[in-house]
Amino acid sequence: MHCRPLPFRCLPHQPKLSLDLLDDYSRVSRFYPLPPSLESVTRAANLLDYPADRRQSIAKILREQNAAFGAGKETERNLARFENGAVAILTGQQVGLFTGPAYAVYKALSAIKVAKEVTEAGKEAVPLFWMATEDHDLDEVRHTTFFQDGELAHFELPPAPSLGAPVGSIRLGESVSELVRAATVMLPGEDGAALAKLLREFYRPEESYAGAFGKLFTKIFADHGLILIDPLDARFHRIASPVYVKVIENREALNAELLSRDNELEREGYAAQVRVTARTALLFFTGGGVRQPITANDKKFRSGEMSWSRDELLSRIRAEPEKFSANALLRPVVQDYLFPSVACVVGPAEVSYFAQSEVLYRGVLGRMPALLPRAGFTLVDPKGQRLLEEYGLQVEDVWKGPQWVRRHIQSANLPKPIAKQFEKDAKQFEKVLDKWSATLTKVDPTLLPAVETTKKKVAFQVDKLRQKAGHAFDRKSGVLATHEDFLNNLLYPRKALQSRDLNFLPFLSRWGFSGLRDLENHISVKSLGQHFIVPIP
Repeated sequence: MHCRPLPFRCLPHQPKLSLDLLDDYSRVSRFYPLPPSLESVTRAANLLDYPADRRQSIAKILREQNAAFGAGKETERNLARFENGAVAILTGQQVGLFTGPAYAVYKALSAIKVAKEVTEAGKEAVPLFWMATEDHDLDEVRHTTFFQDGELAHFELPPAPSLGAPVGSIRLGESVSELVRAATVMLPGEDGAALAKLLREFYRPEESYAGAFGKLFTKIFADHGLILIDPLDARFHRIASPVYVKVIENREALNAELLSRDNELEREGYAAQVRVTARTALLFFTGGGVRQPITANDKKFRSGEMSWSRDELLSRIRAEPEKFSANALLRPVVQDYLFPSVACVVGPAEVSYFAQSEVLYRGVLGRMPALLPRAGFTLVDPKGQRLLEEYGLQVEDVWKGPQWVRRHIQSANLPKPIAKQFEKDAKQFEKVLDKWSATLTKVDPTLLPAVETTKKKVAFQVDKLRQKAGHAFDRKSGVLATHEDFLNNLLYPRKALQSRDLNFLPFLSRWGFSGLRDLENHISVKSLGQHFIVPIP
């Protein structure tokens, strides 16, 4: 089995906006000022106007945060380059348990490779990873799934006692110790032992989701120079406070633009990712450890039990900016105000967010980075490779769903002599029906649809009989169901792409840390519109 690329359009469940950004940029150019290309990124880098004092303040925070995560020499080198004027290639993800879904790793690798290519093109660039620690949806980060020997092992921490708190600040709790013990035995090999040691070291009851994720990610990417960002730091909020002030001062105009954009997206056949209403205020307020949205109504702004006039809210923002944070649409604008971003590496759903956020980029920041789709991978282990070959399947076939896979495997399970007989007789049936078609249509052309329907019914029944025969043979060996489950769990777990549902660590443990370099070698700005099927040892 060889590594091969697939266009994103071949993948299931891809948003239309994301595909059009890659395949038909002219159609969506009013939503995205820059096409997804290296030329766009370097052009944005040359035009970027980023204040030197902000750079120095941000660099100081990043140095402290990454040192706390245990950053090594490569990250320190990139921090120095950042401080000396390098632009940022930025990506990010939620701080999922044990790094969460595999695409978090693929995002980081994509940003790392793009930064190298931008640097090679003549503009110093470094990769930054925004940990979404301010999100308050704990259910999205407190679980993960490992693949082992054809089975799915689900790990889940309990809900936090304080609902609504930013996830990055929540402690993992005592339950994490048992999860670590169960997870570490599923990490085989020499590098698996190293990963298991890291899990035991970082995923402790007293550690937070942000701390555990940041320390583990830092170690995984120690040789790649990835710079991590924890936006919970109050200093980031103080630097970003002019953005918070501006969106409140101009709320009505920005809201009208957002509502207009939603209508425009709908007219073009796209779906708005974030619901915007007349009450949307784009900010959250954190009080008593709970993060809640701010809404506007009757010249008043409200968040939970809190209520302010516009002037009172603006005064509160200026006095305590650390209590305010951006919603999903404003967050990328805040991110690119804080950092000298010239490209953002994003997933398919995020592309849709940015079509709405473009309104805020234009009205608040005055610039928008190029959007680059993250690289995608489906990893196939040796047993998966053997089963695909045995049944004459491709990974794309498995994406057709478990029922299709079951029918195909049952049909392919027949002994060769019987399978050949089925094939021979099916062709004979087809020839007979073709003769009937030629004869009957001479008598009455209106009979042609009836003949074609008969052809389809005969073909269906023959295929159904072939499946039943294959199933009958399987009753003697009992292996088909196991093979079906193996392929579905590996390649299309719970009817989702592997990278969206499975954790990367079990693959990394058997492949080794060199696998990260192997994946990185597949990535380039030109290939970011492709998904790679990659055999692993």
